[in-house]
Amino acid sequence: MADEKATARAKALRDQLNEHNRRYYVLDAPTVSDAEYDLLMNELRALESEYPELLTPDSPTQRVGAPPIEAFGVVEHPLPLLSLGNVFSHEDLEAWHRRVTNLLDGRSFDLVCELKMDGLAMALVYENGVLVTGATRGDGVRGENVTQNIRTIRSVPLRLPPGAPQRFEVRGEVYLSKGGFARINEERAAQGLPLYANPRNSAAGSLRQLDSRITASRPLDIFIYQLGWAEGAVSLPPSHWETMAWLKSLGFRINDLNRHCPALADVIAFVDEWQDKRHDLPYETDGVVIKVNRLDYQAQLGVVGREPRWATAYKYPSVQGTTKLVSIDVNVGRTGSLNPFAVLEPVQVGGVTIRHATLHNEEDVRRKDVRVGDTVIVQRAGEVIPEIVGPVLELRPEGAAPYSLPAECPECHTPIVRPPGEAMAYCPNKACPAQGLELLKHFVSRGAMDIDGVGESLCATLLATGLVSDVAGLYRLTAEQLEQLERMGQKSAANVIAAIAASRDRSLARLIFALGIRHVGSENAELLARQFGSLSALMAAPEDALMSIPGIGPKVAASVIEHFEDEENRRVIAELRATGVRMEDEAQPLSAKATPLAGLEFVFTGRMDRLTRTNAEAMVKELGATAASNVTRKTSYVVAGEDAGSKAERAQQLKIPVLTEEEFLALVSEAKRQVDSTPET
Repeated sequence: MADEKATARAKALRDQLNEHNRRYYVLDAPTVSDAEYDLLMNELRALESEYPELLTPDSPTQRVGAPPIEAFGVVEHPLPLLSLGNVFSHEDLEAWHRRVTNLLDGRSFDLVCELKMDGLAMALVYENGVLVTGATRGDGVRGENVTQNIRTIRSVPLRLPPGAPQRFEVRGEVYLSKGGFARINEERAAQGLPLYANPRNSAAGSLRQLDSRITASRPLDIFIYQLGWAEGAVSLPPSHWETMAWLKSLGFRINDLNRHCPALADVIAFVDEWQDKRHDLPYETDGVVIKVNRLDYQAQLGVVGREPRWATAYKYPSVQGTTKLVSIDVNVGRTGSLNPFAVLEPVQVGGVTIRHATLHNEEDVRRKDVRVGDTVIVQRAGEVIPEIVGPVLELRPEGAAPYSLPAECPECHTPIVRPPGEAMAYCPNKACPAQGLELLKHFVSRGAMDIDGVGESLCATLLATGLVSDVAGLYRLTAEQLEQLERMGQKSAANVIAAIAASRDRSLARLIFALGIRHVGSENAELLARQFGSLSALMAAPEDALMSIPGIGPKVAASVIEHFEDEENRRVIAELRATGVRMEDEAQPLSAKATPLAGLEFVFTGRMDRLTRTNAEAMVKELGATAASNVTRKTSYVVAGEDAGSKAERAQQLKIPVLTEEEFLALVSEAKRQVDSTPET
């Protein structure tokens, strides 16, 4: 058992080593030599080895990596990690600035410019000053739990000084420097291993190692770029620029090249300055993120779709290269769409080896006039998706013929069809094996029914073995059937069956999206689910009822009706219903007259006894109100639980009513009573 002297010494060593890590990796201003640092580290290791009870999660010794973990868990982000809209020119940037100005009723505003890192977005959660969770962005709502690997990054603080909120999240970009990337590839080449294509992918791969000792061996780094959310009695700065300075004071690594810009002209100067200078940086950057500085303005501007109105990304011109177009092949999508793509001689573009590129549709191929055998210009669109810009005509070989889609589906040889007014051609055969595979993959995907453990390989195997012939067949599988498949053990089979069973209770919107209705994405599926409340009501809906929904146009309405008129589709839905798949939402949609809280905005803060924040927000949305994350003059009520902190204080300053949890529940109860007493129309 450790005595007081050993305990005190271990704490002192942890504090010293954490401070040295901060000075070395965050401030770039070390105060001890490597040898002195190693002596301190070895002393702490010896103490922890002798007295295991002294080992803490925030100990610097834990950065070296732990034994392999069995699998990554899933982390639900309390506040979604949003995507950014893009601009590609000064004109686009000026147009974005005008839109923001109009939304702010002509008020002027300052901005912040940050170099856009080419890395992996990460959310770090701290409780009582200690790092407790590190999660990838994932789909914005759910990410991978990579806490064990995040601990190995030396610029990530494991413990914070006094003054941090009780519980809060910071967001940042994990990246690999150009020098670190080159070092890893040199080591791999010496071992006879294949080389990594670019720093971003190798950084992402490093963080997704099951063995965190591998992650620890990679020179990963992080820049923090945002405060996600905070709970606890801490007064938060009123602007993004001040927030970044405050986070830096807590020990987080903030990019010193970020710039506060009083006006748009300063932003344009920053963008132009770094277009060429970025190549001299020790890390990859593909643009500049521009943010409205004032946080109350950010809250007022809000979000459209999955993008904040208060920020945008200025993307620098894509890196291009030239190579030969070997062939144009076609794959078949889940709705039967024929999607041509280019097969290329491998070419390095922006540090990435490109072998295939999108061609969208036959019309796109003809517009660009690319032909097999051409030397073509290839670029990474947005520096991510490879695409063909066009041919180098002077290098075109004699006899190169214009491209045409095949007259038959390349998978099932059914004659293709071309709906009037559409650029895409389709295979009309619902039994086409390629469509069946793509639809099954779509059905089980994270955004749809989210069936964990059923990936592309298993989908293909299930269809090939005849265990499944359509999506409904998933729900009739047994563990015994799965156990007969190659590389499927008893435990894995049981996990898959459990995941399939759990998916029976997914929301109606997810089910509608999972069905693979042409032109119906996740947002349209949400609109349809809210309006009709059940799949039966949607299937019976006439065209005018569909088109009465804001956001649903004639093309989507016609596609929905066509899908549900198809006998095969109706059969599959009947099978899904028979196997217990939920086909209605628990909360039926309210009529426009039955929304007693319409026009009100609620903000929830602190810890409540009877409700989670998610449940409380769902309650007010169901009754016509909106839920926001920040208190502004537009806020109608703030609902404050324990440790409410600065949001409740802000509400009092603005003279906004602050409700207790009991008062909020009473208000909701009265609103529901009004709904129940509203005559049906």
